[in-house]
Formats: sequence, structure tokens, C-alpha cells
Amino acid sequence: MLKVGIYGASGYTGQELLRLLLRHPQAEVVAVTSRRYAGIPVSDIYPVFVGLTDLAFVNASPEDVAGVVDIVFLALPHGASMAVVPIFLKAGKKVIDLSADFRLHDVATYEKWYSRHTARNIIKESVYGIPELYGDEIAKAKLVANPGCYPTSVILGLAPLLKAKVVDECSIIADSKSGVSGAGREPQVGMLFCEIDEGFKAYKVGQHRHIPEMEQEISNLAGCDVVISFTPHLLPVTRGILSTIYATLQKDASTAELVDLYQAFYKGKKFVRVYKAGTFPNISSIRGSNYCDIGLFVDIRTKRVIVICAIDNLVKGAAGQAIQSMNLMCGLSEDAGLSMISLFP
Repeated sequence: MLKVGIYGASGYTGQELLRLLLRHPQAEVVAVTSRRYAGIPVSDIYPVFVGLTDLAFVNASPEDVAGVVDIVFLALPHGASMAVVPIFLKAGKKVIDLSADFRLHDVATYEKWYSRHTARNIIKESVYGIPELYGDEIAKAKLVANPGCYPTSVILGLAPLLKAKVVDECSIIADSKSGVSGAGREPQVGMLFCEIDEGFKAYKVGQHRHIPEMEQEISNLAGCDVVISFTPHLLPVTRGILSTIYATLQKDASTAELVDLYQAFYKGKKFVRVYKAGTFPNISSIRGSNYCDIGLFVDIRTKRVIVICAIDNLVKGAAGQAIQSMNLMCGLSEDAGLSMISLFP
């Protein structure tokens, strides 16, 4: 049985990791850390776990956790993971980091959008954790940088078009909407019920920190430097991301032809579902699951393709995708512990 730790386990992503790992057939969670809730049973903070686990949060050092685990998930704030990753790697442990600390290959870009990087020598060792694109590399990795939620939806939505050079790379616009859980569990005035309910707004327009991550991976897929327009929006729902992506076609193509392209590109990828022509995903169809649902439409009038991509920001956009990577890194079936059907209604 694989011994697993969750370092920084008290937030939404940490509890989502625990929710999924408790039903994993080949993994046992042996350590969940939290300085704030040290000594308190997990089920006291999250009653959903009553009767399901006796785990209590511990305030443990990286060295202590490394002594009892085979692999560790880091559900820490941006800037905090870089301080502990070297300790886990030195102890010979496999690491999946859910922060942005090791996603960006260029240190200067990271420091422009986040903060000073103190473990820059390790960045080159990390593998970007989208299994559908980098599965072979993930399987051999010691350190996986789990992607952001918005980038996951946009990158998976664009990958087949960019690899086939079907669209003008300079024309890409991504318009994404996320549920409130994407902001985390820390109290914020803007996330209060009265601030969110019955509202729908854009935020961090043109300056969201996921932009360089998207551009890095989209550029890799396109084989050239790509700059995109990205606008995130906040939906008055708990979870789910719907990204609507626009790009100008470089060659004539029908909706049916592009659906065939996507189905061929993602053939054998269990967690990407390409919809038939004329149908489009809804976040209600992916809620609580690790699926990425994609629908397409070619607008002949404007000569653009419209890609609509839906994921659960806490699962495929965070914990579920991280467990996909864990499965690959540890030689397990990629879908182990992740075969749940979406919650509907």
C-alpha cells in the first residue's frame, strides 16, 4: 500500500485530496498537516469525514512527514512550497506540488508574477502535470508541478488545434468562469455570500497570474511564442470552471472535422470527453468528477472556432489531476481512485 502525505491539508484542495484518496484502492493517507488545526481530528473541521477516517491534523516538519510517506502532496500557498520541496526530494520522496512554485520554467517570469524564487535550481527537475500531454514524463518524475485550474481547461481545450496548426496562434481569446471554491478557504470580504450571490463579475482582467502558465504551455504546443487574451469571471456557484475559447481558423474546417480531430487526439485518454457536434458541456455534468468535457463549434461567418471546456476546479483542476499524476509516478492504473461519476443534479 502506498503511504501518502498531504502537507497543508486544511484548505479546500487538501480536503479534496483526502476525499479522493480515502477511496483509492492502493493508497493510504498517513499524514495530514495543518498548523492552525494541529491536534484536531479532520472530521471536526470537515464533518463530511465523520466515521470515514480517524486522522487528525498534525503540525509536523517536512522531515517528520518524509519519514513516514512514499509520496507527498503539497497543498500550500504560492511561495511556501519552494521551501519544503528540496527537503522531501533530498529524503528520496516523490512530490506533487499544487502551488505555482515549479510550474514556470523561467525564473524571471515566476518572479515577475509571484515572488522571489529560493529553489530555482530545482525548477528544471519538475514536470508539468497534465497527464494527457506529459504522461510519459510524469511517470518518470520525482517532482510534478500540478497545473492551475484555469490553465488546465484552456490548455486541454486548445491542444489539438495547436498541434495540428489549425488556428492562428495570435488570435486566441480565453473567457473563463469559475466557482467560488477556486479562491480557497481563507475568509475574504469579496467571497462572502452577500457579495457573491446573484452576482457575476470579471476580475483580475488582463493580469491573472495563470496567464504566463497558459502562454508557456500553449507556446510549447504551437512551437512558437504565443500571447493570449484571458479574462476570468466569478460565478455564484461552489465549484466548476467553464472556459469559452475563441481562435481564428487558418484553414477551412467544419465542426464535424474538428470533433474528429479532438476525438483522435484524446483517444485513450479516459478523463477527456469530446462531445458530438452540436452539443456543449455544462459544469453540472462534471461536478465532483475528474472529467474534462469539450464541445466545439466552427463559426463559418467569422471564420473562428469556438471551444467550450468544462472541468471541476477542485478535481481535474487540482486534486484529481494530482492523483492522476501520482498514479503514473507510482506505476498504478491512471484512473485508480478517480472513476467516480459526476454529481447530478
